[in-house]
Amino acid sequence: MASSQPKPENSGNFRFEFDPVNKILLMRYEGRLTEKAAAEFYWAIRRYSTETDARAGIWDLSPVTEFAVSPEFMRYMVGQEPVMPEATLRPRFLVAPATFGLGISRMIEIVQGPKNPLFKVVLTLDEALAALGVRSPHFEHLE
Repeated sequence: MASSQPKPENSGNFRFEFDPVNKILLMRYEGRLTEKAAAEFYWAIRRYSTETDARAGIWDLSPVTEFAVSPEFMRYMVGQEPVMPEATLRPRFLVAPATFGLGISRMIEIVQGPKNPLFKVVLTLDEALAALGVRSPHFEHLE
């Protein structure tokens, strides 16, 4: 990753947690999701996944109240490199609320498929944890 990328700034709408037992990075986003915020949490996920050496990731967008992102920006983000290194070894899940739309979620999975084969869109955090085989996560807040 190029070091010229801006250091992520938490806009207050997302937070990170880490389960050191199962090595799962969890990002939760709440409120109105803007393009600026999406770009910020993309870089923050890269940073935290590297710092924690997470084996899996869950990006929980279920508390999002509004998706203020353009179709062009969605295509741009979906075309980026997988947010976690070693995408063929680390499962990642996007918890998408019903308002996000099943069609958009499936489009993301299909486009990401070849370079991000372990990326899946699910409807709940419990569904992601079940797919990882985790019954009792031990999430701790990251600063």
